[in-house]
Amino acid sequence: MGEVDLAAATADWSPAPQSTTGSTTAWAVAAFSALLDLPPVAAEGEELPPFWHWFGFLDHPRQDELGDDGHPAAGRFLPPIPHRRRMVAGGRLAVHRPVLVGETLRRTTSLERREVKHGRSGAMLLVTVRHEFDRDGDVLVVEEQDVVYRSQPPGTARGTAPSEEADTAPEPSPEAVELHTSETLLFRFSALTHNPHRIHYDAPYATGVEGYPGLVVHGPLLALMLAEVPRRHRAGRDLARSDYRLARPVFAGATVRADHLADPAPADATADGGGALRVAGGVPGAPPAITATITLHPEEHRR
Repeated sequence: MGEVDLAAATADWSPAPQSTTGSTTAWAVAAFSALLDLPPVAAEGEELPPFWHWFGFLDHPRQDELGDDGHPAAGRFLPPIPHRRRMVAGGRLAVHRPVLVGETLRRTTSLERREVKHGRSGAMLLVTVRHEFDRDGDVLVVEEQDVVYRSQPPGTARGTAPSEEADTAPEPSPEAVELHTSETLLFRFSALTHNPHRIHYDAPYATGVEGYPGLVVHGPLLALMLAEVPRRHRAGRDLARSDYRLARPVFAGATVRADHLADPAPADATADGGGALRVAGGVPGAPPAITATITLHPEEHRR
């Protein structure tokens, strides 16, 4: 079977924007807090930590609408390509004003761009979807998500080695955040985000069909861990923006560390008195699986 022409397959794909409403409940906040072995970090009406809106605004397709990989077989913002395989590549989050736990917001989703790229593993389609979250017309949060799609027949190996912890791992900083990615933890995160993608909980599917060496740790979970570094250690310095990029997958069983990125250059300062942190996450001693630049609001910033 020849390589699919991704540009031709998506030439007529131009989904219109879509608006929905949703909220992130105190129950969801407590559930993810428990996943991190923390007490609930916010209560009803309090400020929702950045990125935690991912536990609200959840899609709930019918069971008969799911494809073999667990994702919906079709959807407004899912490109129409055969043997579609999906992987989060990165994203950007801008927080103008904080979202409150339990409040109902409107989310407007649109296709920002689509672009066919070619790499060592063949052609891939990079899709960027933009979300705007507003309260009575006042946009609080703007998010862009970059997702890579491939056309990959079942059983094709990915050629990615399992995650292994190295003996030469550097000492963590005092602000490092660590998490052991057990199969149970991945299953709970899939349930909390209503994510039925089988690469995260179905080992025979992940290895036999998609060609991974094991269960894949969720990209969004890695991004959340990076945001935990300033949230836990920069009281009063709210996150203003995060630009993150996923470079390689991490597999179940690894201990993941989020920490400041080793860099001799000092953190950048913004014109309004905020600051920027360079952070990275992955298996200690191995190349980072995810990196991010996180910009902080100044201490006096409040909604």
